[in-house]
Amino acid sequence: MNASRFIEFMRVFWRLASPYWRSEQRASAWALLGAVVGLNLASVYMLVQINAWYNEFYNSIQNYDQPGFVALLWYFLFLASIYILIVVYQSYLNQMLQIRWRRWLTGEYLDRWLAGQTYYRMQITGTETDNPDQRISDDLKLMCDQTLDIGLGLMNAVVTLASFVVVLWTLSGPARLSLAGTEIVIPGYMVWAALMYAVVGTWLVNLIGRPLVKLSFDQQRHEADFRFGLMRLRENSEGVALYRGELAERARFGERFGQVFANYWRLMNRQKKLTWFSNGYNQLAIVFPFVVAAPRYFAKEIQLGGLMQISSAFGQVHASLSYLINAYPLIASWKATVDRLTGFEAKMRDTEHLASAADRFVFERGEAASLSTRGLTVDLPGGQRLVSALDLEVKPGETVLVSGGSGVGKSTLLRALAGVWPFGSGSIRLPERTRVLFLPQRPYLPLGTLREAIWYPLAPRADDPQFDQAIDRCGLSHLRARLDETDQWTQVLSGGEQQRVAFARALLVQPALLFLDEATSALDETSEATLYALLGELLPDTTVVSVGHRSTLRRWHRTVLTAAGDGQWTLSPRAIA
Repeated sequence: MNASRFIEFMRVFWRLASPYWRSEQRASAWALLGAVVGLNLASVYMLVQINAWYNEFYNSIQNYDQPGFVALLWYFLFLASIYILIVVYQSYLNQMLQIRWRRWLTGEYLDRWLAGQTYYRMQITGTETDNPDQRISDDLKLMCDQTLDIGLGLMNAVVTLASFVVVLWTLSGPARLSLAGTEIVIPGYMVWAALMYAVVGTWLVNLIGRPLVKLSFDQQRHEADFRFGLMRLRENSEGVALYRGELAERARFGERFGQVFANYWRLMNRQKKLTWFSNGYNQLAIVFPFVVAAPRYFAKEIQLGGLMQISSAFGQVHASLSYLINAYPLIASWKATVDRLTGFEAKMRDTEHLASAADRFVFERGEAASLSTRGLTVDLPGGQRLVSALDLEVKPGETVLVSGGSGVGKSTLLRALAGVWPFGSGSIRLPERTRVLFLPQRPYLPLGTLREAIWYPLAPRADDPQFDQAIDRCGLSHLRARLDETDQWTQVLSGGEQQRVAFARALLVQPALLFLDEATSALDETSEATLYALLGELLPDTTVVSVGHRSTLRRWHRTVLTAAGDGQWTLSPRAIA
């Protein structure tokens, strides 16, 4: 990565990461970070003390100083205890900061993903990123964890280097080389040896490990695609079973896992090459300081303790200079994570901008349960016109049936009236948002108990007589014993039962304006008549707008809005019996 690309990457990363550090939680965030950094510095200080202990300890061994040997053992226990205490609380506070940062970011991304139906508009506008659930659940966690691990690790490497370079420079002394009869003196030669060793190693590991970034990015995507396919089968198990689609699904799973396997194999081979080099590099670093410092020891310029202290100091300097080598897989994974989050954030931003540019509807809200439009135009994302300059006036308590052939835009018109479709223009007057309810053909049943699913989107109310009336009148009495069970209700309930649940919701919410999009398609005509009659009886003041193909629906609506083609619609004052 060249300098300009690195700067651009860090700028994008800072845009993702910085909001937390400027948020309402910034005081506690910076306090935690300061504590972690302070403990990190303290751990480096303790390592310097332990390094000094090496000199005295091994000198006591060389001098056969048993009392000094025992005293130094006790001193080591004291140093090690303090070091362990520092490391434990550094890790604990670091994890606390990680989870708090992740909690805040998760909340922000969820708010943004859900606001303005971004999650829905990303689908209909074609700007949806792959597996947004993984971006929020996994990638935010990885970014928080890996950012702190890399940042603190890099800081630790810099501080350790600054601390032990002085020690190593002092201990190593000068090296004298004779070149063409001229003596060359290299002061602190062990420092230069460690530097050259690390520079060559870093250059080689970057050369070997560079492909890991893309491979890690692709692996996360393939894994998520495979998991999403399995989830889709679970959600649509009945349809697959009825189609006898097991072989087709197995082939699709095999294809997706084949991508997982093939990419993982490439990732594995690349990591093998990196592991070969990094382990050889680190093993050689164990004996390298002894080889370089041995001439001074055998010349009796330093004692055994000095040799061991040099080895320890060289190890710390080498580890600091080699941080990028040892952390390369983590850095590659971190960059891939940031790239995925950057893509997701950009897709949300594009959707917001696109919706803002396309959202030319003017919504007016009022207390009355009426619906009116002026010059309403509805388009598809590609520009095809479905509704052209529609003026509509539906008074409180009236019922309208939207009719026409398949594909003329009936459901899209309802979505525009409900305020979730962004492509079009004109004025729409509706009741307050909380007083509008939309019942799609396939009702949404959230995770949780059946009672919570029926009450959705309201919070369940205990011992509510309206609830008992709703489930009894909507034909759900046979499920009373299961109201407090938790299950996959989209799999347990039949299509007709799910649509009965939706009507029960309408009775509980008591909306001023109710949209029904093929809301009785899974029911027989007798059940359909019962439920529509129930709406007229219990919700007489609710304005109802329905989409449906059955001729039996006409008797329940006073007005019919029919697609005439080319974006034109005609309004009949009364349905034909």
